[in-house]
Amino acid sequence: MLELENLELWCDPVARSGPENMAVDSWLLGREIPVLRTYHWKGNWGSLGYFGEVEEARQVLPDVSLVRRATGGGLVDHQNDITYTLVVPRSYNLAKAKGAESYRVIHSALVIALKKSGHEVELVGQDSDVDSSSCFEKPVEWDLVDESGEKVAGAGQRRTRKGLLHQGSILLGDSADGAEILSRLSGELARSVRPLEVEPAGEGFSALVRQFSEASWLERR
Repeated sequence: MLELENLELWCDPVARSGPENMAVDSWLLGREIPVLRTYHWKGNWGSLGYFGEVEEARQVLPDVSLVRRATGGGLVDHQNDITYTLVVPRSYNLAKAKGAESYRVIHSALVIALKKSGHEVELVGQDSDVDSSSCFEKPVEWDLVDESGEKVAGAGQRRTRKGLLHQGSILLGDSADGAEILSRLSGELARSVRPLEVEPAGEGFSALVRQFSEASWLERR
């Protein structure tokens, strides 16, 4: 595997609101070295993809706060998942790869990391014909499923002039150790991994928080 020469691993210790978590991910796109971030949510949150329908999301998750991602993909309930983000600057081959290929590469590494953590999973070979807006009810090509065929990992991606933003979710149950899994994932993706400690700040970051907090962003069609 080892698609990246260097990678920074950030186990973000701060539980953040939905808009702040989305802002942090977009803010990380300004860094020169790829970053793998694992993080937590302050309160009960769900996120819908860039093209998702907010009214449908409210019907599926009526008792959680919602935030719209900048990436695609389905509706995700973040109350029990392991949430992570991989940010890759545009100068790296992984960011230049087509969407399906970068998705396959990242999830192939995640398969190895999960198996090393004791979870039997495999890649999905083709899109499911299930009609659902919920991410974990509709496996698509290169998602991960367990031995019973239940989806356990999916993601959304976006490419900007700064690079690749990959926002992923893993659903394994309360006993899963997210930090351990993401640490193993970092080792499958990069030759050299170093820990990162950073606190987003500045007007650019504040503007991102405002963007993801605005009703016009959540309600967009």
